[in-house]
Amino acid sequence: MPDRSNLSRLREASPVVLPSLLACDFGNLEREVRRLEAAGVQGLHLDVMDGCFVPNLTFGLPILEALRRLTDLPLDVHLMIVQPGRYADRFVDAGADVVTFHIEAVDDPRPLLARIRERGAGAGIALNPATPLAQIEGCLDLCDLVLAMSVPAGFGGQSFDEVALDKLRRLRDLVPAETMLEVDGGVNDRTIARCAAAGARYFVAGTAIFGHSDYAAVVRQLTELASSC
Repeated sequence: MPDRSNLSRLREASPVVLPSLLACDFGNLEREVRRLEAAGVQGLHLDVMDGCFVPNLTFGLPILEALRRLTDLPLDVHLMIVQPGRYADRFVDAGADVVTFHIEAVDDPRPLLARIRERGAGAGIALNPATPLAQIEGCLDLCDLVLAMSVPAGFGGQSFDEVALDKLRRLRDLVPAETMLEVDGGVNDRTIARCAAAGARYFVAGTAIFGHSDYAAVVRQLTELASSC
C-alpha cells in the first residue's frame, strides 16, 4: 500500500515544482535523485508512455520500483497508456503515491478513479489541450488531482499551449480547494507565473530543470515565480 503521508505532504505543500524524470540522465538515475533531493524538491513526476496511446515509449514498472527504493519523496505517476485500468494496481503496488490517467483513454473514468483511491493512492485525471473540459466534469468529485496538459501528451520539450490557462481558471471554480491542480508541458520561467495565476499549484517541469547545471537554483527560481502569484 502507498504511504498515505506522501499524499498528505503533496496536498499540504504549495506551490510544488515536480521534476519530470523523462528529461533526466537515466545513466545516472540515483545521482539525479540525490541532486533533486538536495535541491529541495517536494516530489518527482514520472511520465509513463506505451508507444500506443502516445507515439513515444518511455519506462514502466521497473523504473518506478527502483525509484521507490531510492527515495521517500512522493511519486506522481502520469500514465499515458491505453487501458490504464489493466495496470493501475500494479503501479500502486510498485510505489506510486498518485496515479493519473487520461480521460481520452477510458470510456468511464469513475470506476478506475475509485479503485485507485481504495488502494490508498491519489487518483488523478488528465486531459490533452484539444479535449474539452466538459469531458471530465462528471468525475471531478473522485479526483484528488486534475492535470491540464499544456502540450499534447507524448514528448518533452514542446511549446506551451495557453488553452491550459483557460481550463485551470475554470477548474479553480469547479473543484474543492483540496483538489490538486497540476499543469504539464512547456512549464518554465516564462510560463509558470501565468499558470499559477490561473490556479495551478503543481508544476511539472522537465527541460526547465534538467537543462541547467544548478538544480537548486532553478527549482528555487520557479518556486518563487509561482509563489508570486
